[in-house]
Amino acid sequence: MLTQLVAATGVLALLTLVPGPDMAIVTRRAVSRGRADGLRTVGGIAAGLLLWGTLTVAGLAALLAASAEVYLVVKLAGAAYLCLLGVQSLRRPGAGAAPDDAPAAGGGTARGRSGGSAWRTGLVSNALNPKIAVFYTGLLPTLAPPGLRPAVGMALLVLVHVLLTLAWLGTYVYVLSRARRFFARPRVRRTMDRVTGVVLIGFGVRVATSTA
Repeated sequence: MLTQLVAATGVLALLTLVPGPDMAIVTRRAVSRGRADGLRTVGGIAAGLLLWGTLTVAGLAALLAASAEVYLVVKLAGAAYLCLLGVQSLRRPGAGAAPDDAPAAGGGTARGRSGGSAWRTGLVSNALNPKIAVFYTGLLPTLAPPGLRPAVGMALLVLVHVLLTLAWLGTYVYVLSRARRFFARPRVRRTMDRVTGVVLIGFGVRVATSTA
């Protein structure tokens, strides 16, 4: 069982390292708002994975993956959300940048004002990604360690995937924060916003036109 779990962890680690919408969203938040906002976004992404993991263990994700109509609705909603985030970055590049402790209009700080938004951004982006349901229902059963009940095995792998995601994206946010002074330059900030905007729209289009 231990050998199977190690092998499954390796597969999940490789899949976690592949760049995707999560990394683009984290980049956008971490560069424009700083480490704290980036980490809150990572927390929202992890919450989205836990949501899909819970639905998978309960058997509901399989129903969604098997329903072409429901899958299409969730897929298009997720694609539209990614495109919206991308358009926001393109319309006002650099406008959202502020130090975590900078004063916010109406009182408080930028950290307090944007913290909930960052967490929701991560959560919604994953909650509206039906590919996670397909990934969990299609792959996890084949990776689940023998000797455990299927539900227990899949729950264990979901937890491993969440921990790997937190570790990888958390480290990525830390690396970005170390270069915060560079990214704070107006020209660099505008360029990064434009690049992440295009990338997010590209992922949105890719999600909308995907067939599985």
